[in-house]
Amino acid sequence: MVEKIGFIGTGVMGTSMIKNLLKANYQVTVYNRTQAHAQAAIDAGATWAYTPAAVTRVSDVIITMVGFPQDVEEVYFGKHGIFSVVKSGQTLIDMTTSKPSLAKKIFATAVRKGINSLDAPVSGGDIGAQKGELTIMVGGSQGVFAKMLPIFHAMGKDVNIFGGAGSGQSTKMANQIMIAGTMTGLTEMLVYAKKANLDVEKVLKTVGGGSATNWSLSNYGPRILAGDYTPGFFAKHFLKDLRIALDEAKAMDLDLPATQRAEELYQQLVEVKKLGDDGTQALVKLWWPETKDEENK
Repeated sequence: MVEKIGFIGTGVMGTSMIKNLLKANYQVTVYNRTQAHAQAAIDAGATWAYTPAAVTRVSDVIITMVGFPQDVEEVYFGKHGIFSVVKSGQTLIDMTTSKPSLAKKIFATAVRKGINSLDAPVSGGDIGAQKGELTIMVGGSQGVFAKMLPIFHAMGKDVNIFGGAGSGQSTKMANQIMIAGTMTGLTEMLVYAKKANLDVEKVLKTVGGGSATNWSLSNYGPRILAGDYTPGFFAKHFLKDLRIALDEAKAMDLDLPATQRAEELYQQLVEVKKLGDDGTQALVKLWWPETKDEENK
């Protein structure tokens, strides 16, 4: 039975996931690039370690939930990374949304070292993480997946395996392509309704009660109307995801014009307006003023 879990990455999602693992009576050791950002997890009962290697030495299962593929590379393959100290019998689970090719590289290295590896990105945002109701998309061995199910169910409610290494990441790309459509639809719906001098709160409620309802509308629509752009999911990370999805599509000779347009819009938000640390719902700022004072000018 797995008792000791290492968790690397204590961001918006990771901290809530760690708290749910602690509630399920797992011992959790954590690492984050900035120790101060791990304080909430430590206060909840997690133990701090100073490097990914230090986490790995004391854990049966090591979970990673970091920002970008380059962060995943560093955590696994860096000088003080996971692979520098792994031992037979351990299981690695990367829950970062990353490249399918990187998941396959991690898997191949794990096989050579006699350990297990799964890629298991998630969907559900900060609310899903807090409630332990994440959707978890897994790639890897069916046998290893079955053994890890109690851990997954401590963090999520809809957990499925889609094939070998990289399949979880590919499924997450499909998920992000769908979300790109709902986020641009939500944004343009609100912009249109406001320009047409409609009661946007009433429009949001009405649309949300009909066939146009979706997760983005239900969860992010009210936040936009309240002027709440705190990140349930960082805009900069969504831009990263869209670029991975488009790269994967290109490699498969697929043209995804709607996803391409969403990537262009998020590029404006993140790289032009420098709002990458806002939540994905901040896309509306490309049209709406950022403050009530500006709006009333």
